[in-house]
Amino acid sequence: MDKPGYGKRSAPNQLPRTRADFALLPARERYVAGFVDHLPEGAAMSVKQLAKQLPLYGQQAISSALTALSVAGHLRRVRCALGAGDETRWVFRTFWSRTAHDNEWWQAYLTAENTTQADSSAPDTPAPDTAPPSWVPNEEPPPPASEEPGTEQGPEPTPVPHQRTPDQAPDTQPVPPAPAPQPSEAGPSPAYLALARLGHEDHRLPLSADDCAELEPQAAEWLTRGVSVDYLITALTAGLPARVDTPLGFVRRRLTDKIPPRIPTTASASPGAPGTAPTRRILMECTDCGRPGQPEALPDGLCRPCRTTHRPDTDQVPIHPTDTADVKARMSNLRGLLRTV
Repeated sequence: MDKPGYGKRSAPNQLPRTRADFALLPARERYVAGFVDHLPEGAAMSVKQLAKQLPLYGQQAISSALTALSVAGHLRRVRCALGAGDETRWVFRTFWSRTAHDNEWWQAYLTAENTTQADSSAPDTPAPDTAPPSWVPNEEPPPPASEEPGTEQGPEPTPVPHQRTPDQAPDTQPVPPAPAPQPSEAGPSPAYLALARLGHEDHRLPLSADDCAELEPQAAEWLTRGVSVDYLITALTAGLPARVDTPLGFVRRRLTDKIPPRIPTTASASPGAPGTAPTRRILMECTDCGRPGQPEALPDGLCRPCRTTHRPDTDQVPIHPTDTADVKARMSNLRGLLRTV
């Protein structure tokens, strides 16, 4: 797990800076937006980091301001999966736009960004830009191997960067017998471990060892379609009813009904090194609580519970201003009585 610093990444199609930027926002949101807009690329944008640099507001106020900026269309928080299987790592980023955009624009942009990241996973194109890369850190294998080839293999400096990652490089050793003993030594499969974690993620889905073994083929089918273990767990635990009487049947039904489409990763990976390039997937996060999901499932950058909390008019009538004034007057009277006593 990488540190969730939510590094800043500027979105395209932004208008030039003017004195009227963020003029329609409240004072607190305008103050935070102006500071974030002048941060350099890759700067930390977590609530704690911003609260340390903005002395006027604390962490709770900064979190509320970022939520309001997300609703206004200025930012979206995402997580990007690097690697595959047990070696998956998550990189957290915040896409920022000085110009506010609606949900349709953000959904189209993040979908295109996801496709771009998946297509650019070839080892020959790790960093198209010089100072700020696409939005993934410099962790591709070709650059360090090309800078110091002598440390890997002295007599063969050129083939090492290209033949080091595929499993077909050592032709002298028998490749098929090598992975044969690994399943028995490695223990449970990633699909089995994902099912075993369901009870730890949510107490309403406790599965026994026999249940996990029975559902393992279905869960493994999900992983073969290009999704990660975290995505599988999130899909199985999201939106649970208040009570689950039969966890085995409930999970089996979700594995059948919500199985994702097969992602054609082999076609995009075949020009370079098949099965070795890291798979990049983008999941948007709720700006308030951090719950991951697809862009279309998080309008305004918020999940349904947080959207209901920050928009009371969706489920209940908002509080009238006169009622708020009455509450304040009553509290001031109580404070006055306490002083006299």
